[in-house]
Amino acid sequence: MELAHGLLLNEEVCSQLSEHQKAEFVFEWLRFLKKLLIAADRADLKEKQKKLVEQLTALLNSSPGPPTRRLIAKNLGVLYSVGDTFSVYQTVDKCNEIIRSKDDSPSYLPTKLAAVACLGALYEQLGRLLGNTFTDTVGNLLKAMKSAESQGRYEIMLSLEKILRGQGVSAVPCHRDIYKAARSCLTDRSMAVRCAAAKCLFELQNEAVFMWSSELENVSTLCFKAFEGSNYDVRVAVSKLLGTILATAVMPKQAPGPRQSFRKSSLEDVMDLLATGFLRGGSGFLRASGDMLKGTSSVSRDVKVGVTQSCVVFVSTLGGQWLERNFSTLLEHILELVSHPKATQTQMDAICCRRCISFILRATVGALLGEKAQITAAKEICQAVGKQKKAVDAAMSDSNIETRVGTTDVSASQHVLVCALQELGSLILGLGTTAAPLLQDTNTGVLDTVISVLLHPSASARLSAAWCLRCLAVALPSHVSVLLDRCLERLGALKSCPEAVSGYSAAIAALLGAVQQCPLGIPHGKGKMVIRLAEDLLRSAAQNSRISVHRVQAGWLLLSALMTLGPAVVHHHLPRMLLLWKCAFPQSPKDLDTERSRGDSFTWLVTLEGRAGALCAMKSFVSHCGDLLTDDVIQRLLPPLSCAVALLTQLPSLIKAYGNPMKIIAMLFRQRLYEILALLPPKTYEGGFNQILKQLVTDLTSPENLVSAASFLLPALCHPDDVVLLGPALQETDHRFIEEQLQQGGSTGGGSLEYDPFAICEKVSEVDIVPTPLSPAPSVIIAAVGLFGVVFPHISAQQRAQILEQCSESIKQVKGSRQQTVQIHVVSAFCSALKCLGNSRVSLGPEEVRKPALALVMGALESANPLLRCAAAEALSRLAQVANDGAFTVGIAQISFDKLKSARDVVSRTGHSLALGSLYRYLGGIGSSQHLSACVGILSALSQDNTSPEVQMWALHSLSLVIDSGGPLYHVHVEPSFSLVLMLLLTVPPAYVEVHQSLGRCLNALITTLGPELQGSGCSVSSLRTSCLVGCAVMQDNPDCLVQAQAISCLQQLHMFAPRHVNLTSLVPSLCVNLCSSYLSLRRAVVACLRQLAQREATEVSEHAVTLVKDLSNREHTLLDVTIKETGLEGALFSLLDRESDRRLCRDIKETLGHMLTSMAVGKLSQWLKLCKDVLSASADFATAAPVEMTQEEEDGDRVDDASVFTSKPEKSCPFTNPRWATRVFAAECVCRIISQCENEDEAHFNMALAQERRLRDPTSDFLVLHLADLIRMAFMAATDHSDQLRLSGLQTLLVIIRKFAAVPEPEFPGHVILEQYQASVGAALRPAFTPDTPPDVTAKACQVCSAWIASGVVSDLGDLRRVHQLLASSLVKVQAGKEAQNQLYNESTSTMETLAVLKAWAEVYIVAIKCQKLCDSPPKQLSKIYCEDYSSPSAEGLLNLVQADLTTLSKLWLAALQDYALLTLPQEYTAQLPAGGGAFYTAETVEHARSHYVSSWAPILHATAVWLNSTGFIVVDEEPANLSRPVTPTTMGQSTSLANVKSPEDINTDRFYLILGICVEFLCSPRSDAPMESIPACLQSLQSLLDVPWPRSKIGNDQALSVELLNVLHRLILTRESPAVQLAVLELVRQIICAAEEHVKEKRRSAEVDDGAEEKETLPEFGEGKDTGGLVPGKSLVFATLELSLCILVRQLPQLNPKLVGSPSGHGGKPQTLTENDCKLVSAALGILSDLPCICSPEGSVSILPTILFLITGVLRETAVKVPSGQISLPVSAALQALKAVVSSPMARAEKSSAAWTRLLRCALVTLLDFWNTDEMHPELDDISLLTAITIFIVSASPDVTAVQCLQSRCIDKFKRSLDSKDPLILTRCYQLLLSIFQNPSQAVSVPYIRSLGSVIVSRLQRVEKRKPESSAELQAIQEGVKALEVLVSMADEEHRSQLMAILLPLLISFLLDENALASAQNPARNLHEFALQNLMRIGPRYSSVFKTLMASSPSMKARLEAAVKGNQESVKAKTAALQSKPPEKNSPSIQLKTNFL
Repeated sequence: MELAHGLLLNEEVCSQLSEHQKAEFVFEWLRFLKKLLIAADRADLKEKQKKLVEQLTALLNSSPGPPTRRLIAKNLGVLYSVGDTFSVYQTVDKCNEIIRSKDDSPSYLPTKLAAVACLGALYEQLGRLLGNTFTDTVGNLLKAMKSAESQGRYEIMLSLEKILRGQGVSAVPCHRDIYKAARSCLTDRSMAVRCAAAKCLFELQNEAVFMWSSELENVSTLCFKAFEGSNYDVRVAVSKLLGTILATAVMPKQAPGPRQSFRKSSLEDVMDLLATGFLRGGSGFLRASGDMLKGTSSVSRDVKVGVTQSCVVFVSTLGGQWLERNFSTLLEHILELVSHPKATQTQMDAICCRRCISFILRATVGALLGEKAQITAAKEICQAVGKQKKAVDAAMSDSNIETRVGTTDVSASQHVLVCALQELGSLILGLGTTAAPLLQDTNTGVLDTVISVLLHPSASARLSAAWCLRCLAVALPSHVSVLLDRCLERLGALKSCPEAVSGYSAAIAALLGAVQQCPLGIPHGKGKMVIRLAEDLLRSAAQNSRISVHRVQAGWLLLSALMTLGPAVVHHHLPRMLLLWKCAFPQSPKDLDTERSRGDSFTWLVTLEGRAGALCAMKSFVSHCGDLLTDDVIQRLLPPLSCAVALLTQLPSLIKAYGNPMKIIAMLFRQRLYEILALLPPKTYEGGFNQILKQLVTDLTSPENLVSAASFLLPALCHPDDVVLLGPALQETDHRFIEEQLQQGGSTGGGSLEYDPFAICEKVSEVDIVPTPLSPAPSVIIAAVGLFGVVFPHISAQQRAQILEQCSESIKQVKGSRQQTVQIHVVSAFCSALKCLGNSRVSLGPEEVRKPALALVMGALESANPLLRCAAAEALSRLAQVANDGAFTVGIAQISFDKLKSARDVVSRTGHSLALGSLYRYLGGIGSSQHLSACVGILSALSQDNTSPEVQMWALHSLSLVIDSGGPLYHVHVEPSFSLVLMLLLTVPPAYVEVHQSLGRCLNALITTLGPELQGSGCSVSSLRTSCLVGCAVMQDNPDCLVQAQAISCLQQLHMFAPRHVNLTSLVPSLCVNLCSSYLSLRRAVVACLRQLAQREATEVSEHAVTLVKDLSNREHTLLDVTIKETGLEGALFSLLDRESDRRLCRDIKETLGHMLTSMAVGKLSQWLKLCKDVLSASADFATAAPVEMTQEEEDGDRVDDASVFTSKPEKSCPFTNPRWATRVFAAECVCRIISQCENEDEAHFNMALAQERRLRDPTSDFLVLHLADLIRMAFMAATDHSDQLRLSGLQTLLVIIRKFAAVPEPEFPGHVILEQYQASVGAALRPAFTPDTPPDVTAKACQVCSAWIASGVVSDLGDLRRVHQLLASSLVKVQAGKEAQNQLYNESTSTMETLAVLKAWAEVYIVAIKCQKLCDSPPKQLSKIYCEDYSSPSAEGLLNLVQADLTTLSKLWLAALQDYALLTLPQEYTAQLPAGGGAFYTAETVEHARSHYVSSWAPILHATAVWLNSTGFIVVDEEPANLSRPVTPTTMGQSTSLANVKSPEDINTDRFYLILGICVEFLCSPRSDAPMESIPACLQSLQSLLDVPWPRSKIGNDQALSVELLNVLHRLILTRESPAVQLAVLELVRQIICAAEEHVKEKRRSAEVDDGAEEKETLPEFGEGKDTGGLVPGKSLVFATLELSLCILVRQLPQLNPKLVGSPSGHGGKPQTLTENDCKLVSAALGILSDLPCICSPEGSVSILPTILFLITGVLRETAVKVPSGQISLPVSAALQALKAVVSSPMARAEKSSAAWTRLLRCALVTLLDFWNTDEMHPELDDISLLTAITIFIVSASPDVTAVQCLQSRCIDKFKRSLDSKDPLILTRCYQLLLSIFQNPSQAVSVPYIRSLGSVIVSRLQRVEKRKPESSAELQAIQEGVKALEVLVSMADEEHRSQLMAILLPLLISFLLDENALASAQNPARNLHEFALQNLMRIGPRYSSVFKTLMASSPSMKARLEAAVKGNQESVKAKTAALQSKPPEKNSPSIQLKTNFL
């Protein structure tokens, strides 16, 4: 293929290729040429142009296929436009010649078509350059068209379209001729020709004024005719034409020329024209009147649907602003259509018309208007409804006129009302809470108007009003309760009016159904009211026969709706419901018989209606309350159900007896029974199988049942992959809502609410605007099919065979259309059964069942109905699955092979080819290569059958399924399959769209099969890849949108496997152009592809989109979405998201934007933030956001409230017009995501100073902190909007901003933070959330923001702080009011949510206030950066004072909330212990809903309560605060006021203590997965606060079992949570527990000593663990538990401590560990705990644990005592030494009973330490200093017995000697210091041996200094420390020996002195040593003068040296003094130097 990439065609290569390869080669060359011509060098092009033209014209004659001819034409056009035009006329002539040719053979046709295409392209590209040849060419084409077949007519129409586009206004002379030709083509029998003609006329109307003036009526009639018998594509194309022409007629685009006169049409004229089409179709007057005479004047549905689409195009073309201005007129005309009696002659016609009108309103009002305009439109619609209702009321009350007038009025008005109310409901539903102003408008009176329609005489109008109320309730949840009360009250009052009973019950049911979609719910008591009313209606039904049916239906409707409230509500009423069901049916079969003999027609009507209603309520119960469906409940439901099944058999006799009126109600009864049985486990009603199956088979096979439910039954039973074979009608399109009616000839019409009022409380599917239940006939069939599927798997094989044979027999017995109907029903039922068998993995049964089953399915496979063939193929694959027998499957395949070989009819070939493709669908793929080859062979042959596109389409679809099923086996067939697909793509005419779509599926399957192999670089892989790309290119060029969608999904698949080989430069622009396609499936494909690309290459995708906008010419710009030009692809996606209603597409758009944001937002911060800001600030075009009120104080203040800055006026140049609230919510979420993205990037995003500094260095860099004003503005706009969802998003954004930016300092004002300047804005954003009418979820979120804001420490002024605090305080007042004052609009659980949110917010503020106070009380260096005293921040006092005022109240509320939470966390079995009336903040009925709110709030409340108890020191204050208005509940912690139940302070404290401890332990035992991480630290800190106070410590200390339990919980926490903060907190808590135990033991010892007196000390009992035996019981011992936990911590940080891990007894590992800072803290804390343990043991107990403690301490020393260059001791080593000291000096070491054992063990530990130095084992890195220190601790702190042993002493002395020999001055320094402490030991037994052994060593070491003076300060320090040690020895010596020692010390000091010359040249250390020695000599000399004099006398040299040094010293002192006097006096420096620099 690389050889095809040149300017000229490589004819040499081309000639060597086969026919098929040549076509591919030529296509690839033409594709390359198209790109090359634009970029080619002009000179090179001119040189080769002649040859190129020859090659291209030669290709014209080579019968090119459709894609090739399009490219030849395109290239010729481009070639002449960029090159010379000298030979263009020859080319035009040549083409005309070819067209004129008389050769009509099929082989010459492609050449003619190519010539036609070339003319089109040439005139389009060159325009008026070819003006003079234009008329001849058009004439030639029009002449040729007269004899052309459909392909020719199609191509000529497309060519004329291009000619018109190229010629523009200069084509006027030919306009009429083209118009005439196109008119005939617009009603052509070929649909493709109709589409092409519509496109041609569309181009023509741009210049041909007559089309929208004089010919307007004719064009309209013509279009109506074109709609007749049309397909979807034709309807789309013709409606676009008609809609645009009508729009131009109303608003002409251009001024006509001087000669052209025309009349501008009014809106009325245009609507009259559309009405003509809608009501009379495309017929003229005469034909219409003839039809009227015959009585067949109903307009075909496709015309109605076409006119509907045209109307939408008409309004959309005129645009939203026009619609806004003309809406009332338009509405009037649109509603007139549906009120015309001709439009609604039958019920089915009426439903069809209503759907059409609803579609027009939805697609215009719903899609084109912004929120403000929609509110105005809703008012207009409301007025229209009011007008209709008044007219009906007048007609009903006016008795003078004949009643007939009244009924026609009612009939007409009902349809108008249905459409108007449905649109009103949809509008309000879309607006959500932004619709609030609409309801507040008293002039319009929306609610009153809608409710008035509930009394309309027509059921459909009443139901629509009820549905409208439901929409209103979902949109505005605050109205649900009010509306329910109103309707319940009216229904109670008007019980005797049938319309009122029916209307108000429907409204109540609708409102109850809405509650499912309202998270805030309704008060629980409403359920009781509903059930009471329902029971009343059912009881009183018999009182008045006129309204019996209405009351019965209403009663059961209310109960069905009640069930939708779910188990939480229903379980309270279940006993009454079971009783009602029981009473609705006879108690026994005997009663049933007597009943039959009694009743009359009316009684039976009412009875069956009641029983059907009861069954419906049961179905609703089972669907919505599955949790309540226990075995017991099922058992109680069975008797009524058994009776209902028995009644089935009596229905035929009833129908016989009472005639037709019974038929409908009997159908309804059967439907209800089937539906409920299908939901219950079949085992429960096994006894009734025979009766049920008998009735099911009768229903399915009854020849009377003429209604075919095919279009509703079969699509669900077909495989989703196969539905594509059935055309666009079943696929999802933008027009699906109306197109659905045309399925299967639309025999059943659509569904409608009046068929089944019970549907009003059910959930609606995504597609429907309202529920659309079908009429009883199809509904009962659908229910029967479902139940048959459920029951069939549970019957015996014999019964299965009998039923299947019976069904087959029934099919044979009926003929004609009835036969197909019965066949559809039976096959559907069997399909359903096979599905259930497959899902439950049950086998079909033996041969006797398989045979009739196969016959049944095979018969359907050859049905004329394509839907049935699809379903049969699916059934066949399921049959193979459940038969699970290879031979059987092969047998089925063989039948299809044989059929396909012999059959010639389309039906058999399509059915059996699909059967082959889907046969192995559920068998895990095709396993036999032989079978695969056979399938591929036969399907490939069928796919080349040019005579039947339908066969080709089915065969290719089947081939794609075979490719999928073939898996790796298919690789052999890949190349031939690619060749086949490409050959067909290049030859199949474009009119056969379905074939192209099937080819696309094949290509997709082939790409999937090759998978990652496509990345390969081999020759064969490369050619396959090229084939893929060529195939995709052909499909991308196809004019059909669905084929283009296939091309995109193929490229997407290819990109997944071989991303490098997909060229984004060409793919992304094609995606962008199609982003606004009018085809839903193409938009979906585009966005799905963009989503995948954005995951990897978001930046490239965005850049390519920008390039596209720059590159496109102005003419092509119209293809693009407007926003893409202004805001790039991201903006275009936001704009599309705003317009789009398809949920899947919206989800994909959000994901695409999410991926782009993740990849690009940080890099293009300004762009993304501007985008979000534009979306948010183009806010709902209300004048401002929700009004922001200012308090008096703020207005008085001199500060301007930022709210004035932020009233969100849309910006002038905003690219988004009126985005919907949902889009703005998404934009706010994007802002939060951008902030979190920045958090993971650069710290400068949250540091203003750093950001500004970086910005100076690199002006292009951008940081989030620089956009803070915009972020606040966006959050403010969102938080103050009318939409509650947006308010929640805005508050969440504000919360994120506060948390991320609170600590960012303001560089310009040191001491302040950056958020301070936005205080007013934050306050203004929060204030509206605390108004009384704000929903509780918004207030709860606002409380969270308030607490975050106060706690952040941003606010520096107490006055400012008080403003936000005031909001919380107002909420607290509301909380105190208690349950009685709760809001009755929502469920009680919302009050719980709000209350807990308030308490949680206060708790968070209180915790922060206490922390700040602690920081202020602590040393200055620990002051936080926020609350530093230097700044004008609120003192912690101030913040605490604010809380303190309400603290008494708060503490009680907190304790009450905690008690509630504690009760709610009890396991299920303790439910009975919950208070019957509920808790302090929840009611018993809403306990399930309340739980989640407690779960999210308890942790901060617990922490705050513990901190409060800590601050009070557990002293119970008896006062009752006056301001606590909440009544004291039983749960307010024992502070009951009744005297009988007064608890002592001790009891109250105990309750509180155990409450907090219990909650903590319960949570820490098993933290829930959904619990936030912060809950764990909150629990730990709460426990720490408790144990800081003596009283709780004594509680814990007294109760050892409790302490052990707590330690076990903490141990588990350490094992499961890796967070260092958590683990440190745990260890701190363990320390407190040990401290408590220690206090307890000390107290017991002290009190025992006091009680027993000192004289009996010997007999004192042993306190502490271990008692007399020393034994510690695991599980009961506190010490043991602590050891376990400490060991766990130590071993996790230092695994070498575990001897098992290392495998050696001593556990020595490799290199010592290097620990992180947190690890060091953990080890230190654990060691600290270990060292405290002996204190809580008895002497014997301490002996038991001592080995472990010593082992761990010495082990830590060994592993962490590593040499550091600085010589500093690390934290773990320091902790280990401290622990060692604590243990060694423990009182237990000297206790009488344990001293011997301790001495022995301590000696062992000392030996271990000494052994660390053994040369063979010693780590070279071990730190001598640490080990020497450890040895010294033993020597100094242990009792002399431990270290005085000769062998140990000598080893210790040896270590010191070796250390004194060290060359390391740091070791020497420390060694001298340690020896100093040993020498000073009061026990001579300890010190003397060391003095004797090491004194001389020190002397000799110091004597060396004379020869080698110190060179560093470290060496100097070592010498100084040595001298100090010697001095101590001197001072300690006896008087008689002291002079001898002085005689050693003084010469040493003198030897350090330097003479005058040496001093001058000496380095600093030597000089300092000189001064040190001199000072010491001068200090010691006078004290020991006699020794000094003697020594001087005996050594003149020494004396001279000393004198010289003294003299030199005196001179230097004099010199310094003189220098000081000569200097001017300076300021005195402060005498006290600050040690800490605060900055």
